[in-house]
Amino acid sequence: MEFSLFFFADSGATGADGYRLLLESARFADSAGLAAVWTPERHFHTFGGLYPNPAVTGAAVAAVTERVGVRAGSVVAPLHHPVRIAEEWSVVDNLSRGRAGVSFASGWHARDFVLRPDTYADRKNAMVETVETVRRLWRGEEIEFPDGAGEKRRVRIHPPPVQPELPVWITSAGSTDTFRAAGRLNANLLTHLLGQDRDTLAKNITAYREALTETHGETAHGHVTLMLHTMLGEDRDQVRHQVRPPFADYLRSSADLILKAATTLLPPGVDIDRLPDRDKQYLINHAVDRYLTTSGLFGTVTDGLETVKSLKAIGVDEIACLIDFGVPPDEVLHSLPYIADLKTRTTG
Repeated sequence: MEFSLFFFADSGATGADGYRLLLESARFADSAGLAAVWTPERHFHTFGGLYPNPAVTGAAVAAVTERVGVRAGSVVAPLHHPVRIAEEWSVVDNLSRGRAGVSFASGWHARDFVLRPDTYADRKNAMVETVETVRRLWRGEEIEFPDGAGEKRRVRIHPPPVQPELPVWITSAGSTDTFRAAGRLNANLLTHLLGQDRDTLAKNITAYREALTETHGETAHGHVTLMLHTMLGEDRDQVRHQVRPPFADYLRSSADLILKAATTLLPPGVDIDRLPDRDKQYLINHAVDRYLTTSGLFGTVTDGLETVKSLKAIGVDEIACLIDFGVPPDEVLHSLPYIADLKTRTTG
């Protein structure tokens, strides 16, 4: 099992201190032998609001590290021209001397598509087309696009990347069709437990690897990364007490986004917008309980070993530990050695 760090801070709660946590955590990940540092793409909301462009934050991570992977989790492909994605991440690849990786997402919130409203209706197909085009550009191909005068122009990106192939993931919130699409694309897979429980995740991973094998042969295996909210320490009860208030605030700040998407948290047919505040608070408390017990990595390293064992058994290859969910940065930094200890005890 590999371990990496994942970031998705609420900018309303952390402000610029979130960037300090990002960079200091990245330095730790680099020295501790973790696999990667992931930053997302978010728009028009404090939830994840520190990260409107993962290429920018990825460049910052690249500048303060030497060996850890620098990854987007995710680039919302339909919001961007594929040339722009390839150019920006080629810069990150050069700054990091060949450590860039990108997970592509189709996007889901209509408000985000203020940036490119024409791509919203067909966003899933647009994502697939963008992945294929970015890969071709990354390999150095010249590709034809219309210019401002309507003429066809063949372009090649600069600077050329260090890696001959861009490591690609596809992000899925739990759709089996997206898992299969990732397999057909011969891409890795980035997912989480917001829209699926572990049993569903196991079935989805099986569907992913079946599609991968059917399309690309028996030797194709792929790499499944699961994002988990994480904090580890010496005492399970103390960690969960430490986490509960800021994590509840974190979920509350995103209730209009997260609870709508959380198909495993809401009863069928419930409309979060129509619920009174008391019922919203109940759902948030229920969600915190679920994360603390079955959908996160909270407790001791020994607890973590059990979680790792169960996830490895269903085909997870990497746990991306989301660490910036409202716990004060210094407390988070103090907890990072426990993730490194879990990695050592898992692999050693």
